[in-house]
Amino acid sequence: MRLHYLLFAFFLLFLVPAPGDGFILKGLQKFFCRVRGGRCAVLNCLAKEEQIGQCSNKGRKCCRRKKK
Repeated sequence: MRLHYLLFAFFLLFLVPAPGDGFILKGLQKFFCRVRGGRCAVLNCLAKEEQIGQCSNKGRKCCRRKKK
C-alpha cells in the first residue's frame, strides 16, 4: 500500500511544471484560439484577419478572418 503513495508522489513531481514554464498555460491558449476559429500567427495577422487573442506570452497572436 505504501508503494501507491510513493508512485503518487513520483507522478506528481513529474507532472507539475517547473516554475516559469508556461507549458500548460500555453497549451490552453492555443486550444482556446482554435476553439474560437483562429490560428496562431508567429509575427502578425494577415491583412484579411483580425487579432482575437494571444497564443503565448512571447508575442504569438491568435488571428481569424474578419467578419463582413
